[in-house]
Amino acid sequence: MVSAPARGSGALRSSGVPTAVPLSSAAGAERRRRDRGELARLALLSALPILSLVVVVIGWDAAVRFELFSARLLPAPAQVVHAAREMYSDGTLFADSVASFRRALQGFVVGSLIAIVVGTLTGRSRIARGLLEPTIQIVRPIPAIALVPLAILWFGIGEESKLFLTSLGVFFPVWVNTHAGIAATRDDHLRVAASLGASKWLTFTNVVLPGALPSVLTGLRQGIATSLILIVASEQSGVTEGLGFRLDQARLFSQPDRLFVCLGALGIVGAIADQLFHQATRHTVRWAKEQS
Repeated sequence: MVSAPARGSGALRSSGVPTAVPLSSAAGAERRRRDRGELARLALLSALPILSLVVVVIGWDAAVRFELFSARLLPAPAQVVHAAREMYSDGTLFADSVASFRRALQGFVVGSLIAIVVGTLTGRSRIARGLLEPTIQIVRPIPAIALVPLAILWFGIGEESKLFLTSLGVFFPVWVNTHAGIAATRDDHLRVAASLGASKWLTFTNVVLPGALPSVLTGLRQGIATSLILIVASEQSGVTEGLGFRLDQARLFSQPDRLFVCLGALGIVGAIADQLFHQATRHTVRWAKEQS
């Protein structure tokens, strides 16, 4: 009678069969390595904008220290920071930024609303397109800044001329994108809606609008930048506050440090406005893509 090997004997251990590592442990370790690599990559991508700004400031400071540019033309970063503190302390920087943003927002809203209405008409109606598009296409290549004398002649040097110029400049990019988005509605989608008995309003809100919305939002985003560009140009006459006014004053009195502060404020205001718009509309774009 053969007895079973006793526990603790070395019979099984001496068989030479290797002990396998559990698959779950190996997979978990691999997943953790991938997660660490992904986190490192995301951290690097997040740090790149800051690193690029640091490199620019270091290069800028080096150019001033080694006198590659005259200090009257390119102030040192420390001078710009000092000027920014002064303008912030006396309230001019905040007041000018708010005034410019308010004027740009007014022009953006007025120009965008008119452009969306006109773009919808020209995109949907051949009659409206024939009546309005030739005039728009003739006026569109004219830079809005070139119309400053005409705006002053018509509306004076007050707020009305600035609203006119900004609204006109915003109108064109928004109109182009709205018109293109509306006109690009697929005919087969329209035929399906008609065969289902959908009214014109239902067809517009459920077929035309979702398809055109990404294009319209692109035009609106371009309009934000355009409104800031034009408000700076229009603020150089007839006002006593605003970043455009302060830029012109810095030029007249040879204050490059204050000029750079105003340019930086414009960039920050524009970047914030653009990001706010992007964050506010990204869910709308997703909805439009799902509906179209």
